[in-house]
Amino acid sequence: MCGLAGFWQRHGGAADTLQQQARAMSRRLRHRGPDDDGVWCDEAAGIALAHRRLSILDLSPAGHQPMHSADGRHVIVFNGEIYNHRELRERLRAEHAAPAWRGHSDTETLLACFAAWGVERSLQASVGMFAFALWDRRERALTLARDRMGEKPLYYGWQGDTLLFGSELKALQAHPAFRATIDRDALALLLRHDCIPAPHSIYHGIFKLRPGHLLHMPADRPRQAQPTPYWQFNEAVSAGLDAPLVASDADATDALEAQLGEAVGAQMLADVPLGAFLSGGIDSSTVVALMQARSSRPIRTFTIGFSDGGYDEAAHARTVASHLGTEHTELYVQPEDALAVIPRLPEMFCEPFGDSSQIPTFLISQLTRRQVTVALSGDGGDELFGGYNRYLTARTTWEKAQRLPPLARRAAAGLLRAMTPAAWDRLFDGLKPLLPRRWQLATPGDKAQKLADVLTLSSGQAFFLNLASQWQDPTRIVPGAREPSTLLTTPEASPPTDSLAQWMMAMDAQTYLPDDILVKVDRAAMASSLETRVPMLDHRVVELAWRVPLSQKIRHGQGKWLLRQVLYRHVPRELVERPKMGFAIPLDRWLRGPLRDWAEALLDERRLQQEGYFQAAPIRQKWKEHQAGRRNWQHQLWTVLMFQAWLERNRTGGSA
Repeated sequence: MCGLAGFWQRHGGAADTLQQQARAMSRRLRHRGPDDDGVWCDEAAGIALAHRRLSILDLSPAGHQPMHSADGRHVIVFNGEIYNHRELRERLRAEHAAPAWRGHSDTETLLACFAAWGVERSLQASVGMFAFALWDRRERALTLARDRMGEKPLYYGWQGDTLLFGSELKALQAHPAFRATIDRDALALLLRHDCIPAPHSIYHGIFKLRPGHLLHMPADRPRQAQPTPYWQFNEAVSAGLDAPLVASDADATDALEAQLGEAVGAQMLADVPLGAFLSGGIDSSTVVALMQARSSRPIRTFTIGFSDGGYDEAAHARTVASHLGTEHTELYVQPEDALAVIPRLPEMFCEPFGDSSQIPTFLISQLTRRQVTVALSGDGGDELFGGYNRYLTARTTWEKAQRLPPLARRAAAGLLRAMTPAAWDRLFDGLKPLLPRRWQLATPGDKAQKLADVLTLSSGQAFFLNLASQWQDPTRIVPGAREPSTLLTTPEASPPTDSLAQWMMAMDAQTYLPDDILVKVDRAAMASSLETRVPMLDHRVVELAWRVPLSQKIRHGQGKWLLRQVLYRHVPRELVERPKMGFAIPLDRWLRGPLRDWAEALLDERRLQQEGYFQAAPIRQKWKEHQAGRRNWQHQLWTVLMFQAWLERNRTGGSA
């Protein structure tokens, strides 16, 4: 895990100037790579590449970047890991295409593959997470690329005659050509999704390269180049549905355990201490169990706990760790510890980001980095194996609602809205001893209001967009904005399935997962110089998951059925079976308590009006309702607050 940055100005430049500008960009990424740094430039071509290194494989100088290919043709800055790079070396050797190796880094392997097979074939042969910039000295062409599932970030964009690119926006901001013009359309996307989906960014003219894409820019027409896919998620969906895994439950469990176990084993390769996040839930427990099965010594596992029992998973993690025999570390976090993170968020997340689980994610990353440099994570299990409650809702609430006439749906919505959310909460709290576990909901009042909205929708796609949205009509909140189309609203990007639950899983894997979950994990971990790896997102696991029939993912009203069967081979089910909790903080109460003054200052009506990015009235209305306890608007308000805090820091010269 490292950081890369660079620029390409086609009019050339003095070597000293190129070096200074590249080093300024690199310094902004020191947290991503504190172990080493390097800069390379070609003054005639006007290209400069900068790299910050977090040493994981080949700790010797042979792993230094920017790295040149053996024949001198290519120069690369690379962020990530190629897990099968040893196999690639064997293939090159068998083809008599292997150079005299200088070290054992995966970056050197990748350069040799480019020389032998070309970029696209090499990427298709590679298993890993990565983003890189590759300069072809002979062709005078630049190629940017990003891994299949979007684990590693890569921003790019033309600012005047200069192309800027880097792992984080803060590196681009360090170049004198950068122009910090906020994109109101992207701001509307932020309000809807809590994040800004690729290819958009908060700034005009700056984009995120989409997962599974490369951008090849030849010297004669670089500005006309467009990103092209070398791997497409929807093709994996289509191939899986066309050739489903026809197997008994036991055989399907064997197949998943073997493939996921292979991915876990490959990702345990490191020349530095390694561990894993452990929440005690299905996903992280499965990854840790497979790690421990492949290790001759106890795996180091880490969790954080909160004194608030409704948000605390530490006891569950401790029980799983004890059963598996890991070397377990836990830290109980006090509210003041979490609150102290908030001022750091606008710098940590270089564009505004509204998922409040960013706070506990940073805290567990900080704890983990004290002992190890690499941590495996269980992210991806929900999207691949049907873990989110909304997939169950799609198969129950939505399908049942569609059987009702429109008039009946509207009447039911009216009944749900007749009681306030607080009244629904009181009702469910009183009935809790009598309700089955699946009806013991967190915030039932807000869920009742959301269900009322859902009952009036016209299609499954509209149903999903409603569930995936925080502000339902963000252009009403952002003056002058026109919300751009995204994968969720582009018909040609629609996954090839008639099952609403599977369609939702595929859309989440291409939107929510890379644009929210993986952004959160990357930035929060990198702020502590910690590399995270996600075995569930090995593309071979992804492709197998889409061969698994839906009946082996969601069964008896429970998601991740097949993944659970793998885990039960290692951990008794009673240790991990409990309602899904999520990685959260008591944000609703904090906004009424210790964060109230901070939030009030950022949401001051005159301030909102003067800045001009938001209509003040609807935001103030939600703030008043939240403070009065009439509604829980924590998520909608937090997204606005994160933009306001980010804007304040950038306006006062923090990272811009």
